[in-house]
Amino acid sequence: MKVLAIDTSNEVLGVSLADDHVVLAEYMTNLKKNHSVRVMPAVQEVMETCGIKPAELDKIVVAKGPGSYTGIRIGVTIAKTMAWSLQIPLVGVSSLKLLAASGRYFDGYISPLFDARRGRIYTGLYRYENGVLQTVVEDCNVSSAEWGTRLSALEAPVLLIGQHVALHEAVLAKKLGDKMAVADWTLHNPRPGELARLGMDEPDAEIHTFVPNYIRLVEAEAKWLEKHKRESH
Repeated sequence: MKVLAIDTSNEVLGVSLADDHVVLAEYMTNLKKNHSVRVMPAVQEVMETCGIKPAELDKIVVAKGPGSYTGIRIGVTIAKTMAWSLQIPLVGVSSLKLLAASGRYFDGYISPLFDARRGRIYTGLYRYENGVLQTVVEDCNVSSAEWGTRLSALEAPVLLIGQHVALHEAVLAKKLGDKMAVADWTLHNPRPGELARLGMDEPDAEIHTFVPNYIRLVEAEAKWLEKHKRESH
């Protein structure tokens, strides 16, 4: 099974091509810059390097969020378009689960996180069981203080992972104490090859109804809904 994986949901732009569970190629940059312009040339480069034509692909996998609203839309739109035009399955994988996969060898819980501003984070809780990454708490948008309190009740250590951990580390440390571990910076960038691997085990999505997982409304939408809610009363 030849799988093309695309991640533009955060700072990292990642594209990979895998054949079954063997990663043939990865393209990865850690630049918050022009994902919309650079992602298709990255796809083309990976495909040409591997000598794989689009018609030979069996599945498209995309990081579906949460993360950057614009970034998520770019990746999902491209993935849906390719899957529809090639008439092959589409799979969406949580961007947080993808990040958590970097903590494969940690003996405890894994809490990947992205900054959601105003003291809040996008996060979830994961753990490897018999080599398989399991979801313990579904992805959510929560204040870092509240999340720290919830994690402090766990009996095992917790690995915080992600480029934005430093923004919330002090708040979480107050709650977690010596239960908290912070991943080395080399693990903070989700690997596109891991995205392809995870996508092979996820159920196919319905292409036409598949949408990004923002977890919350974008600010403009929230303000619009609030305004019209007030006007209706």
